[in-house]
This record gives sequence, C-alpha cells and structure tokens, in this order.
Amino acid sequence: MAQVEMGHQRPYRYVGPADVLASGSREDGRRIDSAGDLAEWLATLSPAERAEPHTFVVDVAGGLRLAPRRSEHVACAGGRPVLGAGEIAFARQDTGWTVTEVSNQSTGYCPEPSSWPVVAAACERAGLPHPGGFTTAFEFRRCSACGQLAIVKDDDFTCAACGGKLSTAWNASR
Repeated sequence: MAQVEMGHQRPYRYVGPADVLASGSREDGRRIDSAGDLAEWLATLSPAERAEPHTFVVDVAGGLRLAPRRSEHVACAGGRPVLGAGEIAFARQDTGWTVTEVSNQSTGYCPEPSSWPVVAAACERAGLPHPGGFTTAFEFRRCSACGQLAIVKDDDFTCAACGGKLSTAWNASR
C-alpha cells in the first residue's frame, strides 16, 4: 500500500438539512486507530449491519470514525466539521481487514472527490489497505438559482430541481 500524504485539505462543515442537525445525535462515531479497533467495533454490529457499507467521517485531526450505515454523517462527526465523509465497506482477508469499497457519498457534508488523500491517510494510519481511490465518487453542487444541493451526473451541470446551470466549481457550502 503506497503511503498517501494528507496535504492541505479544507474542512467541510455540515450543509445538510437543519432539521437533521437539530434532531441528530451528538455522539461521535467510533474512532478507528487500528485493525483491532475495527474488529472490535464490527463485533458490536448485527451480521446484517456488518455486511453492508458503513457511515464514515475523517475528523479534522485526520482520524477515521465509523457508525452504522443508517447513521447521519453529522452524528458520526459529533456535529463538527470533517475532512472527508462517505460510505465504506470492509472485508476480512488472510492478511487482516481491508477496505473493499469507499465513496464520498455524504449529502450532509458534500465532500469533493479531491478529499480522497485524507481518507486514504486515515485508513493507512489505522493499518487498513484500501483500493487507492474512491470506488464511487460524487460531485456535489448548490444551485445558485434555487438553492438546492445537487449531484452532478454524467458531467451534466444542470439542477434537477429547477433546470438552472450548476457551477463547475465546488460550492456546496451555504
């Protein structure tokens, strides 16, 4: 596994629905500093929960935090800004735990695909081999015409809600 440098990365603050922030738990996700931490955390989940992807964030200190998939990213982060967020899946290999899938799918923080280096660095610090990039990457934009958060699909920078033109530069923050 190649060592990935974090470099300079913007912190993403929560940009999702205010009611989710207000009603969400302020409990942090489980900090994962090693494959042993991952194994302990996975053992607390039901078999069905272990088999599906999990919610993750990379906190501003560069730490990997996990929560069950149906958890909100903002709850996993304890309401704080993050350097990365999305969904992550693991598999047990002969050599230990490995990341099999990872995305930046978080409509609460809308991290850019360029957040990959911090995600990779957090996995590496925890001793978790990874696929070398997001297995699925999303581009998020805020429509300047109607204010809706949008996912750019197939390089079509058109808002699905109002038909307005989306910025080619990341602008998901309010």
